[in-house]
Amino acid sequence: MHNFDETDLEILRLLAKDGRRPFKEVAEMVELSAPAVSERVSKLEEQGIIRQFTIDIDRTQLRRSLPLLATVDVRPECLDLIRQQLVATPEVEYVYTTIESNLVFHANAPETNPREWILEQLDPSMIVSYEVELLADTERSFTLSGAEFALSCAECGNTVTSEGVVTRINGEIKQFCCPSCEERYETQFERLRERAENE
Repeated sequence: MHNFDETDLEILRLLAKDGRRPFKEVAEMVELSAPAVSERVSKLEEQGIIRQFTIDIDRTQLRRSLPLLATVDVRPECLDLIRQQLVATPEVEYVYTTIESNLVFHANAPETNPREWILEQLDPSMIVSYEVELLADTERSFTLSGAEFALSCAECGNTVTSEGVVTRINGEIKQFCCPSCEERYETQFERLRERAENE
């Protein structure tokens, strides 16, 4: 089990600000060698903490558009369908689901007729109401603290410490706080798989 520390947090902060930053540059900033940084990043990917490296595109620079934030009160039975439709819409950058099962999305609507574009995205029979706000500016902030940096056991939910266990189960990386939790999880997983195969 990789023992996470402040150096890992600093590597994450640096890569969150610029995912294309060379490992050599990161290494200089955290006072490690480039291979040591590469190894730490590989472990963070293996643990599922770094899911992917991506780019941040300002779509308003590519074509004339209006950035907006919309909150949609969706009929409960339509929530998944509307969310999938929004995620598949090229102009939509982020889709969030609130605890009240509302959808909030950030999009760059065509400048020519944003109201018409919004109504094209939302089937009136599936929504209760919606609110739209035009955005003057957007800015992303990446902050990580040691308190946030704790993995949870896939079996019991406790914090995974340096004595934890990492296992690949059915192609997915799982973290456990102890070998007992790992064994219980694997036993239950095998039971469920056998039951599914026999049905």
